[in-house]
Amino acid sequence: MQSMKNEAKGLSRIASAYKFSMQGLKSCYQSEAAFRQEIWLSVILIPSVFWLSDSSIEQVLLIFPIALVLIVEVLNSAIESVVDRIGDEYHSLSGTAKDMGSAAVWLSLMLVVVVWSIILI
Repeated sequence: MQSMKNEAKGLSRIASAYKFSMQGLKSCYQSEAAFRQEIWLSVILIPSVFWLSDSSIEQVLLIFPIALVLIVEVLNSAIESVVDRIGDEYHSLSGTAKDMGSAAVWLSLMLVVVVWSIILI
């Protein structure tokens, strides 16, 4: 079955995807304090990796969980936006979805702590 909408192809599709991705990052940065804090923390931590680590493998292992925190935070923000779009009234499933997104962010932050502790101690 063919789609009714006129979809971009090739490089045009890639350019559109990039544009939408940048809009998503901008929106997340503007609307989510936690994302802003994590961005600024990564601006501090990522350059310090090259001073603190002894090998390329250690550098990758230290940077990866920081990037994962940012990815998980964007996904959590997307979940929250969809839940908020559905309605303002309380529903246990909405609360559960938001709590699970928050738990995912917390787990990714704990991964940063564990990986950095193992490598640097």
